[in-house]
Amino acid sequence: MSKIAFLFPGQGAQTVGMGRQAAETLPAARRLYDRANEILGYDLAKLCFEGPAEELDSTSGSQPALFVTSLAAIELLRKNSPDAVLACEATAGLSLGEYTALVFAGAMEFDDGLRLVALRGEAMQEASDATPSGMVSILGLERSQVEQLCEKARGGEVLQIANILCPGNIVISGTNSACERAAELAGPAGAIKAVPLAVAGAFHTSIMNSAVDKLKAALAETRITRPTIPVISNVDAQAHFEPDAIRDLLVKQVVSQVRWEESMRRLLDEGYDQFYEVGPGRVLRGLLKRIERRVSCQGVFD
Repeated sequence: MSKIAFLFPGQGAQTVGMGRQAAETLPAARRLYDRANEILGYDLAKLCFEGPAEELDSTSGSQPALFVTSLAAIELLRKNSPDAVLACEATAGLSLGEYTALVFAGAMEFDDGLRLVALRGEAMQEASDATPSGMVSILGLERSQVEQLCEKARGGEVLQIANILCPGNIVISGTNSACERAAELAGPAGAIKAVPLAVAGAFHTSIMNSAVDKLKAALAETRITRPTIPVISNVDAQAHFEPDAIRDLLVKQVVSQVRWEESMRRLLDEGYDQFYEVGPGRVLRGLLKRIERRVSCQGVFD
């Protein structure tokens, strides 16, 4: 008997047109977009289905869009593979995706999760606007080598590991100038490639500090209950069930490393062998295959 876990994507997985088919064929999915339009005060469905891409790719646009679309994917999965939804025993989400995972696990209501995600996206966009910064994916180096690269390229500015995704794929975050220096030094340091990411700023670093207080205040006012299944935290790669602990970790997550590889290894060690990528894109499947080639991971929108 397989042990099933659901994985929810984070920022960067968005694409114009996402969720349209689910919304057009499933009333339950359409209702999510309609409710989101009411809460947000703008047409999120149109943004997801028609773009423009520049607006969808912004931090403030992509975060609520991915949150709602990934939950629409759950409705599609309920229709096509209802047994998989009922049998799911654990979940995790990459950065933003952790909020989607918590809603799926019953720890938050949809409305509350969407409001938090919208505020989070706006606050992170403001922090990014205040400090020109970015992220670079370093391919082909070990963690210790990437840390050395950051030390060499930092130059007194912010530059640190942000996401530990899978073997040979570590993302660094920092000021634009520090990221540029790191990208130039990556090749001589032995990296296969350094890929600047299309994001607004240095997520998961101290550059996001201004977003912390706003998110902390909002979380304090949000009802959170014990999740019905384990939700693996990005911050420490462990499951937490106490609402106050979940609040604290969601605040820390904004300025802390995303320990995705460790999170996946925890699930694998606990016997999970059937995964679903619940949302747009194929990023999480690719990362999981780099961690454990033999494991199965299916997409929902494929």
